[in-house]
Amino acid sequence: MAQRPDCKKGNLTAVTIGLAHAELMAVLAAVTGDEPRVMTVGMGEALPSGPFELGHRTLQSGLREWIHEQTGHPVGYLEQLYTFADRDRNNDIPGGRTISISYLGLVREQAPPARGRSGWHGWYEYLPWEDMRNGRSEMFDDILARLDAWTIADPQQVAERRRSVGFLFGVDNAWNEDLVLQRYELLYRAGLVSEAGRDNTVNFGRPMFADHRRILATGIARLRSKIKYRPVVFEVMPESFSMLQLQKAVEALAGLPLHKQNFRRMIEQQQLVEETGETSDDGPGRPAKIFRYRRAIVEERALSGSRLPISRN
Repeated sequence: MAQRPDCKKGNLTAVTIGLAHAELMAVLAAVTGDEPRVMTVGMGEALPSGPFELGHRTLQSGLREWIHEQTGHPVGYLEQLYTFADRDRNNDIPGGRTISISYLGLVREQAPPARGRSGWHGWYEYLPWEDMRNGRSEMFDDILARLDAWTIADPQQVAERRRSVGFLFGVDNAWNEDLVLQRYELLYRAGLVSEAGRDNTVNFGRPMFADHRRILATGIARLRSKIKYRPVVFEVMPESFSMLQLQKAVEALAGLPLHKQNFRRMIEQQQLVEETGETSDDGPGRPAKIFRYRRAIVEERALSGSRLPISRN
């Protein structure tokens, strides 16, 4: 049976229901420069996780303890993501089932103080087809070619498969950045990721333990959707930043290029940031104004709702 890399096994204090074993998992995301990152353990093979134990006060506090133990990284924003209980998931108990309760966390990247096998890795190492900031890559075209071969391999399912590929990969319509999980699951179904366990050697993106890459895809999809109507992007930003840094962070998370003037106009209309009075001369041209987010406005918008639309070129 496969073992979870660098994660403590469940014990007699772990919560079980019948033959079900409850596990807590974290998609801990950050943005450094223009690179979206995820905290991993097991030399990049897995997400931080551990069993929900009777001594844990709540699910969230239990997960925070596992994150601290395995990575040492502080965690601020944390929200429940999804519960995975599929019958064919990797199980830690023979004849039973592992129920994984996943969370999405947003942080400002720090070097993990915990020595060992924890560390930050780019999202697009694992799901490279999701980065469309520079348009379609050769690898993306290779994926489409292999999906086309898979589509016609079963004459009875050609129409259904062709519709799925066309819709999810933007062949018949505009690319929808939110469909991260659906795209991964289609690649899994087509045997184009190693987690599918097929005999062929085809694999796109870096594999992860069990279904951790699927859970990562779920976290990315949630965050891409959420940045459009909640100002959560500021959870991964430094205390002060230029407008270009903010735009690059949103582009990194969305995997899409944004229209500069439209983006800045929208930020000004939403009144989410204010000038600090400082400037930065790190780049070419005239010094850039430095901003900070308006916490009072952010808290108010979080209650009433605000939009951060992804304005494409």
